[in-house]
Amino acid sequence: MKKEEIKKAAIKYFLQKGFEGASLSEIAEEAGIKKASIYSHFKGKDDLFLEVLREAKAEEIKRKEHFFEKEKSSNPETFLYDYLLYTKKMFQENEILKFWLRMGFFPPIHLYDVIQKEVIEAEHFQEHLIGQKSSKWIEQKQIVVKDANTFNLAFTGIIMAIMVEIVYFNSERRVDDKLEALWNVFWKGVSK
Repeated sequence: MKKEEIKKAAIKYFLQKGFEGASLSEIAEEAGIKKASIYSHFKGKDDLFLEVLREAKAEEIKRKEHFFEKEKSSNPETFLYDYLLYTKKMFQENEILKFWLRMGFFPPIHLYDVIQKEVIEAEHFQEHLIGQKSSKWIEQKQIVVKDANTFNLAFTGIIMAIMVEIVYFNSERRVDDKLEALWNVFWKGVSK
């Protein structure tokens, strides 16, 4: 129970202050324990940070996998636009995913390589899901594009642009405007 409270407090402070600004003392106080008690659950700040980070990655993967399993639309326009809205909402509303997104953009320097490996794994998972769908759409001539990889790179570019807007501007209006502009140009480029 205390371990979960520590992780919840850690998310709050890592999100608000970044890795460097968050202190174990603050995290412990938020969790209602003494700082020394953190060490009965974690080796230190790095260990706590990486456990929370990996849980955040797993949460993103689980949610995206769930979307692809439940969303049965065979219409690529509907499916892809709904996925963009779902992804935007997911990163705007869920605290652990906000943390994951921020740390992907602003990782602690000494953990950069470890974090980038985690981010790349999550990105490859998403690309795999999109690649499976886009291959079928290309084969069925529902979209017009050179190949699934080209489609994947362009579509995930929209997702990355939305994430940049969320991280750097955090303006609902600006995020929505960017999504709409990119989507409209993208869809005109791949639709029949």
